[in-house]
Amino acid sequence: MAQASQTRLDEYLLDSPTISRFSEEKFILFLEGVTAVFDGFKALDVEALGIEHNELRVVIGPNGAGKTTMCDIVSGKTQPATGTVHFEGKNITDTSETEIALMGVGRKFQTPTVFDSLTTYQNMELALPGHQKLFPNLYSQVSAEEDDQILKILERVGLKDELDVEARYLSHGQRQWLAISTLILSSPKLLLVDEPAAGLTDAETELTAELLLELKGDHTLIIIEHDMDFVRRLDSFVTMLHEGRIMAEGTLEELQQNEEVIEAYLGR
Repeated sequence: MAQASQTRLDEYLLDSPTISRFSEEKFILFLEGVTAVFDGFKALDVEALGIEHNELRVVIGPNGAGKTTMCDIVSGKTQPATGTVHFEGKNITDTSETEIALMGVGRKFQTPTVFDSLTTYQNMELALPGHQKLFPNLYSQVSAEEDDQILKILERVGLKDELDVEARYLSHGQRQWLAISTLILSSPKLLLVDEPAAGLTDAETELTAELLLELKGDHTLIIIEHDMDFVRRLDSFVTMLHEGRIMAEGTLEELQQNEEVIEAYLGR
């Protein structure tokens, strides 16, 4: 583990009985001793990982490093074999995926999850809290306040001019922004975003980086990414996973000087 990371965790790491208070005051998310085992294979083995409030944390690593598994555990999709996950000071280790989402954890997968046959606005409407079961009556359920909220978010991500465009006709980058927008609508405290730069044009990549950095003001974000140019644009603290463990942490520049990281992932 990089020196910056070790010092950071050593300063705040407390014994388990006080983790709840510690996590709530310093970190919005804290993983302690978390492992995941599949068919005898240990896919994740994280001794300690803390994410601060309103931080944008980038997680990198080769395929199979445990990045997706870690997000699966945080979101409640997968239960860890051992360890605890604290969110806002609460132990959510055994909490269901639905309950964790309601607590304020949103997730965007690599492939944008939007409805192709619905317009940009209709996708947002369907994502409104309490509207998920109102599909047959999409056109009459939005209050003036909700409409204003939708328009503000779409303007924020550059989609206000695409209100009546079916999602199938949006560019890949625009679909990514729409998927993120539907998450923002539920006001999540923590956003898990999987490879937001994948398949984007240079212009879309730049705009996506700007969007994520702007979102950091209101949300905490964990970004899984392989594109090092995109990671550089984000200019944020980076966690490197390798074979399920945290190999190093620090700025991208620091990791690029780490011989273990170079050999395992970045290359020369």
